[in-house]
Amino acid sequence: MFVRSTMKPSYKCSVASPDQPVREVLEKLDKKDIQAMPVVDENQKFLGMISVQTIYKANFHAKQDQETFLNQVKVKEVMTHENLYINKNDVFEETLTTFKDYPILAVVGEEKKFLGIVTRYDVIEQFESVFGMKRSGIRIAFTSEESAGRFARLTEILQSLHANIISVITFDETDKLARRIVLKVDQDVKIEKLKHRLEKAGFRVLDVKNV
Repeated sequence: MFVRSTMKPSYKCSVASPDQPVREVLEKLDKKDIQAMPVVDENQKFLGMISVQTIYKANFHAKQDQETFLNQVKVKEVMTHENLYINKNDVFEETLTTFKDYPILAVVGEEKKFLGIVTRYDVIEQFESVFGMKRSGIRIAFTSEESAGRFARLTEILQSLHANIISVITFDETDKLARRIVLKVDQDVKIEKLKHRLEKAGFRVLDVKNV
């Protein structure tokens, strides 16, 4: 999955101009009920980010009184995170670590042309899709030894029981000898038979839930 397939396009985004007074941006952030927005120039080039937190922090350290600061200071004087962007053709996973520190990530094209944003909410939605959370089914957690052909064996078992896979995720991408797998299948599968087949094939079933 690429960033371009999950981003919010530029025409739907709220952005700030570098020459806007901070007050205007703060009011816009409050009205839209958002934490931050990209700063974009007249040529649609991404310049950085402006946020409520950035404005309050800059105001705290400013020598002016609050009214003077809000009315006279421009966005370009307090904006930050000029490198907080990702290319539209990058894979979606590369956005994950970014959201530890900031709520949005700019998406750019050539010469840093602003194309849109990816938000924390977008990441959460993708995780919901990966885990198949929007469809009812049976969730099975089990472990498998790290050896060639194990996933092929799993698909053979599922095919023999005519089980429709909603999602499958693996964990423990390390040097451990066992890997955890979370599988979600449609509710019409014969779960006891599936559990028996998995255990007979050497998989260790940890948990089964109807979700």
